[in-house]
Amino acid sequence: MATEMESAVDHPLDPLAPEEIEAAREILETRVDEPTRYVKIVLDEPSKDELRGDDTSVARRAFAILRDPVEKTTYEAVVSLDDAELISWEEVEGAQPSITLEEFDVCEETVKANEEWREAVAKRGVENFDLAIVDPWSAGHHFVPDGVDTDRRLAHGMTWIRTSEEDNGYARPIDGVHVWVDLDDMEVVEVVDNGVTESNVVDNLEDAPYRAEDRDLRTDLKPYNVDQPEGPSWSIEGRKVEWQNWHLRVGWTQREGLVLHDVGYEDDGEVRSIINRASCAEMAVPYGERDPNHNWKNAFDVGEYNIGRLANSLTEGCDCLGYMHYFDAVMNDTDGEVNTIPNAVCLHEEDYGTLWKHTNWRTENTEVRRNRRLVISFVATVGNYDYQFNWYLYQDGSMEGQVRLTGVDSNGLVAPGEDASGFAEMLAPGVKGMIHQHFFNFRLDMDVDGGENELYRVENQTVPVGPDGVQNEWPGEDTDLNPAGQAFYAERTQLKSEQEAQELTDPHKGRYWQVVNPNETNKLDKPTGYKLMPGENVEACAQPGSSVHERSTFIDNHIWATPYDEDERFPAGEYPNQNPGGDGLPAWTEADRSLDGEDLVLWYTLGVNHITRPEDWPILPARISGFKLEPVNFFDENPSMDVPPEHAIKDVQQRREQKYDDPDDVAADD
Repeated sequence: MATEMESAVDHPLDPLAPEEIEAAREILETRVDEPTRYVKIVLDEPSKDELRGDDTSVARRAFAILRDPVEKTTYEAVVSLDDAELISWEEVEGAQPSITLEEFDVCEETVKANEEWREAVAKRGVENFDLAIVDPWSAGHHFVPDGVDTDRRLAHGMTWIRTSEEDNGYARPIDGVHVWVDLDDMEVVEVVDNGVTESNVVDNLEDAPYRAEDRDLRTDLKPYNVDQPEGPSWSIEGRKVEWQNWHLRVGWTQREGLVLHDVGYEDDGEVRSIINRASCAEMAVPYGERDPNHNWKNAFDVGEYNIGRLANSLTEGCDCLGYMHYFDAVMNDTDGEVNTIPNAVCLHEEDYGTLWKHTNWRTENTEVRRNRRLVISFVATVGNYDYQFNWYLYQDGSMEGQVRLTGVDSNGLVAPGEDASGFAEMLAPGVKGMIHQHFFNFRLDMDVDGGENELYRVENQTVPVGPDGVQNEWPGEDTDLNPAGQAFYAERTQLKSEQEAQELTDPHKGRYWQVVNPNETNKLDKPTGYKLMPGENVEACAQPGSSVHERSTFIDNHIWATPYDEDERFPAGEYPNQNPGGDGLPAWTEADRSLDGEDLVLWYTLGVNHITRPEDWPILPARISGFKLEPVNFFDENPSMDVPPEHAIKDVQQRREQKYDDPDDVAADD
């Protein structure tokens, strides 16, 4: 194969390098006109079949989504980076790609220059328009004003007013003013003014400072330092990470942000596969307030905004502590130029309390091990909200997906002296926070000891008292099963098809889901597996048939499962922006495909219910929610039995220090 460029990547799954984005843009420029916007230029991830061969033979391709604002059309393109040629170019009819960061900025400038908007906010007490901020919320597919063409590329502008350039921009909402903007033409198409009331005059609002220099800080907090004088316990080569028997690759996309590839665990010299690919593939944030100024809110922060594009550059001593390794996020802007977010992904170790412990009271011997975990994380700011996504790897072979929600609650106004309605709660005098829910859908392409897996629901079942047997199948005797009335057992039910594998959590029954490989067993002759253990979760409150529900049907279930299909990547479909709904999981699973011995993909929907409170103001203390994946019969015993006690680690360190006179020689010995 003729190679036009030398790639600076180590593996076919590595994100595009800067020179690859530049090369892809040069090729695409031969096909596009000047006003065309490059929504994204990303790696066209190779298929599983391609990756089964020699890594060096896997073609490097770039996938691009482009928007022509003049012709009002969206295109998908694939570029061969090896042959420096355009492989495919297709128009995607009716699709609105995600809102770009540059469109955020220009939309705000467009609104602030509009005279009708200026008149509306001036009536509410705004004098300095430069201090206003306007966020282009996604338009969804409902409550669009009559006369506004829903085929246009729309954003729904909401306004806040600061008291200074450094002020908390989201503390002072301008209620009752809605601006509809065409992002193709960058023009205001309609300003909706619901009228000035006593509640939406900005003079009634208090400041809500949150910066350190604007607050009286407590003085009794002593320094807490995390010290790793010999460095970390990981080994990193390019984007390949090895830590405590874990092996994985750190990936990145503009849409999902952090992606984990090829997650496996080394057991007796063999790296055993667990997950092929893991990411947060979509979000939906429906609001429950009836107030017409807020009842339309429903954001898809992954699919409509490209949450990876909104990642923070993480800084030492704040987002992470201790010895850190960072990965940059290399992406493109709407001109197709390379744009890099330095330190977008942070990797570090942290102590997490007790791993395991037992005291033999007869011999007065105590064995205890500290629990150390590896953290891989990124943080994205989506307007007012900040989301931290953490993946934790543990020494006992388990892993955890976690989200931390912080930032500023989306807010509105109430009249002085009045209270919120119950569909919202008071945050501060005159300011309410609307009840809402956050749903995060994690796509887990499972690969437990290989690709042929089965899915089971496991939950507690009770046994009737007496000799009449049980109502469910039971492998034991059929008489006198529960004479004492205390017996219960774990019922395992195979979910053999897509329709069967659509369920909610049930903490009352201890419900979890287990992926097993029927072809591999441990020393107890049990099929190897991993279970998905849900944590906090909540049912969706959006009514069936509502636009909010139709656009985010994946929130109906906490668990979905599908056989692997490389074209099925996003639970609400490829283009959720301004989409009426029906794409993604509900469409795919109508076929009710078999899950028996298939290459399984689990889709876990994590729901967070947020009833706001004054303690959430002005900045929300991080709300933490997540799930765990734990081994079940994957190992023959507790895989963390070989973790040394802390005193053994110190003894080794002391012996090594005694061996050398010069501390630099200790490091050299590493």
